Amino acid sequence: MNSKNKKKAVVLLSGGLDSTTTLAIARENYQTYAITFSYGQRHQAEIESARKVATKMGVHEHVICNIDLRIFGGSALTSETLVPKDRTLSEMNEGIPITYVPARNTIFLSFALAWAEVLESQDIFVGVNAVDYSGYPDCRPEYIAAYESMANLATKSAVGGQRVKIHTPLIELTKAEIIQLGTRHRVDYSLTLSCYDPTEKGEACGKCDSCFLRRKGFAESGVDDPTIYR
Repeated sequence: MNSKNKKKAVVLLSGGLDSTTTLAIARENYQTYAITFSYGQRHQAEIESARKVATKMGVHEHVICNIDLRIFGGSALTSETLVPKDRTLSEMNEGIPITYVPARNTIFLSFALAWAEVLESQDIFVGVNAVDYSGYPDCRPEYIAAYESMANLATKSAVGGQRVKIHTPLIELTKAEIIQLGTRHRVDYSLTLSCYDPTEKGEACGKCDSCFLRRKGFAESGVDDPTIYR
């Protein structure tokens, strides 16, 4: 299908493994508009990864939104609190970690919803996952369903009959399954960054929860891990 004839979709793109795979899936059937957030996170390396991914994957437009969640804090990603390292899988499954950013997905989806309405798009893609993840409450299927219901009450376009769909193609997949799916969609994972605490050069620490899940996913998928670890 010619890209001009495709419907428009807004895709949340962090520059990480999951969001990049989601973008690859979305672009098969949609003209993609990627949105990335510079929200006061510990590093800008993931923003650069998002730029590289957006360019490589030929998005129609890539917007970087600047919002500063450091004014609230409450997370190791938006404060000087140390990022947990070398945790076991059982430790990761015990409660919600300090890397959770309060209401982050609600904030991000609201920006995406606003852009989708301006674009007259009914489709938003987000790479949340409820299997191999860090226990964040805003990655669960019931959260996405509730947000979609709210979105269809909150916008002029939805009231006018243009209902919004929140697509979560990865939500029930393991990290290994996500990597295998992305590989089939020709995703270049060397461009992506998942680490919570990378170096200034963008090297992954290899020890945070996100690095642990990424390494585990590649090992179980049978796909070579292109990540540069510190």
